[in-house]
Amino acid sequence: MTVASIPEPGASRPDAGLLLIYGGTFDPVHNGHLAIARRARDELHAPVRLMPAADPPHRPPPGADARQRTRMLELATAGEPGLQVDRRELRRAARQPGVPSWTVDTLREIRAEIGTTAPVALLMGADSLLGLPTWHAWEHLLDLAHLVIADRPGNALDGQLPEVLAARLRDAWAVDAACLRERPAGWVWRLHQPLQAESATAVRGLIAAGGDWRGFVPGAVAAYIAAHGLYGCATA
Repeated sequence: MTVASIPEPGASRPDAGLLLIYGGTFDPVHNGHLAIARRARDELHAPVRLMPAADPPHRPPPGADARQRTRMLELATAGEPGLQVDRRELRRAARQPGVPSWTVDTLREIRAEIGTTAPVALLMGADSLLGLPTWHAWEHLLDLAHLVIADRPGNALDGQLPEVLAARLRDAWAVDAACLRERPAGWVWRLHQPLQAESATAVRGLIAAGGDWRGFVPGAVAAYIAAHGLYGCATA
């Protein structure tokens, strides 16, 4: 499998290959996050930008600050082909303190950089999809990008979607991953991947309780958490 190299944010992309954006708080980044990113990269033959949120408007403040979460992402993706950390939301927060970091604005910024014809996909978990109607200007996301949805244990994706979401996605489900390269935005693709039980909430809970958590995160991330006493971890 060959993955196209990832241009730095702001660089031109003359090949117009599919670009995958994987946003989130990554609080902390864990093995489940990496499994999703790798599977999307390999199945769609596309580079993935992991984009830490600076000021997530749809969930409580993160347990680690943006600088720490970004550093853990850098440690987790070091040496991983086709995976790169994108800091654009942190830079925007620095330019506009106190302004929420809306996903729709991030996609508009990306479109301003690479144009309107290159295919872009937003990678998210099924739980995030189910909560999509709570996002700011969520109904415009498919105008700017495709959605790639990764399953996780216990999600309700096979059940009844919220009515407003089901209506918006009714004619958007792609029959083949190749559809994502045929137009710049508008399709929803269900990512086929091994089920991953990890969640950032569970990892934080294990750390705070003094449980056995290290196997759920990359070794370099575990060392960073311990060294900085994050999430209630006792420092060495």
